[in-house]
Amino acid sequence: MRNMNDILRQAQVMQNKLAKLQQEMADKTYEAASGGGMVKAVVSGKQELLKLEIDPQAVAGGDVEMLQDLVIAAVNEAMRIARESMEREMNAISGGIKLPGMF
Repeated sequence: MRNMNDILRQAQVMQNKLAKLQQEMADKTYEAASGGGMVKAVVSGKQELLKLEIDPQAVAGGDVEMLQDLVIAAVNEAMRIARESMEREMNAISGGIKLPGMF
């Protein structure tokens, strides 16, 4: 029964580390740009869009579809960076074990 207690204790330690990591990552921000920096997006580790900057030059030509594409590209890239960062940190703690419900 001692081995089972050790396993449960290790699981609890890992759970605490993961909870702490999730909080730390949620407080971080990730930025990406598109269109040569004409559109910049900043997201949180919670995958929330925090800030969107659009250079006035991006709308000068009146090409709304291009602007929409630039916004989507910047936001998606920032989200991808945030997600990959979280996955890297989670893998470091879990030793590469895929945990259900974790990114």
